[in-house]
Amino acid sequence: MSREHEWVDEEAGPVVRPYAVARGRTRSSATSEIDLLASVVASGLPAPAKAELSVQHRRLLTGAGQSRPVVELAAELDLPVGVVRVLLGDLLHYGLVTVRPPVPKNTAATENLLREVINGLKAL
Repeated sequence: MSREHEWVDEEAGPVVRPYAVARGRTRSSATSEIDLLASVVASGLPAPAKAELSVQHRRLLTGAGQSRPVVELAAELDLPVGVVRVLLGDLLHYGLVTVRPPVPKNTAATENLLREVINGLKAL
């Protein structure tokens, strides 16, 4: 039996505890807190030889092929957001992902601005 299947129960699914996935860490190694709505995208760089990437790290890199929010990646991987933040901190450290903060709400277009744009387009 391979080690990969050692932690899987057919009926219950994976039985590895979240703290084991994050190697006992509860905080990301990133310099700042990673926001739930921050966009994550893989940098496309190869992993350094010294990088110790787990299966979950690699799954996270695959999911980050396109720009996606942290919370969406966590849901897709079926991992707690705290664990995903820790794993993202590792990937950031190695330069394998880029994390962009969410767009502040006050810079979003207002309804009036959108109506003006629509009216301007109709006038063309």
